[in-house]
Amino acid sequence: MSMVLDEPKEQDEVFKINGFTMVIDRELLGKVKSVNVDYVVHPGMGAGFKLTAEVPVGGGGCGSTSCHC
Repeated sequence: MSMVLDEPKEQDEVFKINGFTMVIDRELLGKVKSVNVDYVVHPGMGAGFKLTAEVPVGGGGCGSTSCHC
């Protein structure tokens, strides 16, 4: 699972949270149930977004339970 900048499409679910618009494919959301998006800082290693799904999905080169982008 990864994050990209994109415009909402017909098959997407759109959420507005704290001034941000988050878009996720409905079929993917049905599989993962929920997604948590955190911004994490690792001293000496940088910072980025961490995505964690209630039901992990495989693939993407970041691991099967979460992704740091």
